[in-house]
Amino acid sequence: FADIGDIVRGKDLYIGNNGKDKLEKNLQKIFEKIHGGLSKNGAQKHYNDKDGNYYKLREDWWYANRAKVWYAITCKANGTYFRPTCGSGPGAIRTPSHCRCSTRVVPTYFDYVPQYLR
Repeated sequence: FADIGDIVRGKDLYIGNNGKDKLEKNLQKIFEKIHGGLSKNGAQKHYNDKDGNYYKLREDWWYANRAKVWYAITCKANGTYFRPTCGSGPGAIRTPSHCRCSTRVVPTYFDYVPQYLR
């Protein structure tokens, strides 16, 4: 999950091989389209990036959508998901849906820990 966040935000440490270069170019095209669709209150100007990387837009997109990405990843995990409870201590509840807390909150912030420290 954290590596996906790094890739989306353009912070992956292993950029340089051919497959990741293609992925990065594709992400740049995707975020160029998102940028082109922005129109409210100067958003397009705010996220303008002369180099075409759209790092600020990518960072904000990840922040806004990380829970949905987590939900999509864990949705079909069923019983193989590693987290049996939501929370800790006496307030902990079982995750009867097998894969996530009923609040659909991402249980980690590792995606914000620098990659070299994970």
